[in-house]
Formats: sequence, structure tokens, C-alpha cells
Amino acid sequence: MTQGFDILPLAVALLIGIAAVGSCIGIGIVGSRLLEGTARQPELKDQLQTLFFLIAGVTDGAFIIATGIGLWFATANPFR
Repeated sequence: MTQGFDILPLAVALLIGIAAVGSCIGIGIVGSRLLEGTARQPELKDQLQTLFFLIAGVTDGAFIIATGIGLWFATANPFR
């Protein structure tokens, strides 16, 4: 067995951390655009809100998938 630095925990942390930051930033930007659009055209509030929740769900889904892949790599390392 070789002595060395196992880089997998660092890679998993980066995978989950970058996905979380990207997801939060994306939902924040879309939420601010929702407020701007609703302020400009209040009659489109329902359509804009539906699109917002759809986009937020897809963005959050990407983060959940990245978390699942990271935890899979952490528990059953496919690279060994």
C-alpha cells in the first residue's frame, strides 16, 4: 500500500460546494428578475411565478444530482 494524499475528499467537497454556490447564485438572480418583472407588469405575476418555480426546481435539481454523485464517489470510489 502506498502512502500518499487521498484527493477524493477534496474533490467531493469541491463538487458539492461549487454546485451549492452556483445554485444559490442562480436562484438569487432569477428571484431578483422575478421581482423586477412583477414590478413592471403586475398582470403577468402568475406566469412569471410559474416560470420562476420551474427554473428554481431545475437549478436545485442540478445541485441535488451533484451532491448525489459526490456522495457516491465518497462511499464507493470508482477510481480505485
